[in-house]
Amino acid sequence: MSRPRLRRALRGALAALVPVALLGALSGSAQAAAPLAAAWPEPVPVVSHVETDDPVVFITIDDGWYHDPAAAKLLLDRRVPASMFLLPGAYAYDSGYFHTLLDQGRSRVENHTVGHPDLTSLDAAGQKAEVCGAREQHLAEFGDGPRLLRPPYGAYDATTLTTARACGAKAVVTWTYDLTTWGQWTPPTPRLKAGDIILLHFNETLEQDLTRALDLAAAAGLKPAPLREYVTE
Repeated sequence: MSRPRLRRALRGALAALVPVALLGALSGSAQAAAPLAAAWPEPVPVVSHVETDDPVVFITIDDGWYHDPAAAKLLLDRRVPASMFLLPGAYAYDSGYFHTLLDQGRSRVENHTVGHPDLTSLDAAGQKAEVCGAREQHLAEFGDGPRLLRPPYGAYDATTLTTARACGAKAVVTWTYDLTTWGQWTPPTPRLKAGDIILLHFNETLEQDLTRALDLAAAAGLKPAPLREYVTE
């Protein structure tokens, strides 16, 4: 065979082999990545308002430090299905307050982390310790694990959304309106719509804030409903 013909034959052989080698390399990479992808949880959705035609709103109450008997009585008497995003430390000294709301009312305990940090300031391990740690403590105290996560300050990032899934939550929940009274600051008076999520806090003004929220809901022809039942994955 002449030298030019030999060179052409070698080039043809190499051209045929290169795609096969690349295909094998890509296949190997995909196989190696598959277990990693399977091990990493899918992010949960973020919910600030529920899309629904039902005439409902959702009452959510954060933290849990102030245990007002009048507010508890209102929740029980009105059969309000509140979502209580509690901190473990807030019930450690008086868990009976919340046991009563759970056992005699329609409220449910949800996740608000262990120590109320800005989750976006923590790495993946730190976020998992906060979120999974709170879930484990809630489960041990109340026998019911939280299904929803409210990140403190409403602050979250991509890591929060996958951590929430890994720690048993089906959604990260923020809010539509914050109707908490803080000191001299008076919250707005919105015209509520079906699916709105109302944020309140277990503070000194909870009874009046809850009464106001219920009145606003009634004026709009809406009634409180269990948020956990309306949040889909």
